[in-house]
Amino acid sequence: MDRGATTATELATISDEELLALVLRRQEAALGAIYDRYIRLVYAVALRITGDRETAEEVVQDVFQNVWQAASSFQPGAGSFSAWLLGIARHRAIDATRSKRERGRAREQPLDEVRSSDDESSLDREVGQRLLHETVQTALGALPPNQRQTIELAYYGGLTRAEIAERLNEPLGTIKTRMRLGLSKLRDLLQQADE
Repeated sequence: MDRGATTATELATISDEELLALVLRRQEAALGAIYDRYIRLVYAVALRITGDRETAEEVVQDVFQNVWQAASSFQPGAGSFSAWLLGIARHRAIDATRSKRERGRAREQPLDEVRSSDDESSLDREVGQRLLHETVQTALGALPPNQRQTIELAYYGGLTRAEIAERLNEPLGTIKTRMRLGLSKLRDLLQQADE
């Protein structure tokens, strides 16, 4: 089959890997065929992670743009094309969710901004929250480094235990144990600080 003049019908019948090879040769129709095959699945993954249709649609566009720009990063020996594509979708959706959360935090008003004098109860609550944050940070600092790292990746990084295990190249059971021990020690330290 002459790949230089591949028709839409032919594209629909060839393998994902062959389509990706055509994408590497900058054949837009091949990217279109991949898009047609996987749009629903990529969108479903993005929507499940982001929980927002508009954000999920942005993720879909990012995923297929990434396929166009980084098709050469696919390694057939490392897994299937669909797993590679869904991995991109998952990571893009998580990044979009984190970015959205960070934009929300940036809009929050810092404590040192000028406040009216009749807003004392709000100020008291915010000061209390800041003190609690400092107490938690101090308690986290008292944990063994591996337990602290696991807890921070879970609660501040938003990673699951399986993702933490993968990132740290540790067995899942080890991560679960560190999490359990770390949270138990953290609870004890916070109770001591409260007394």
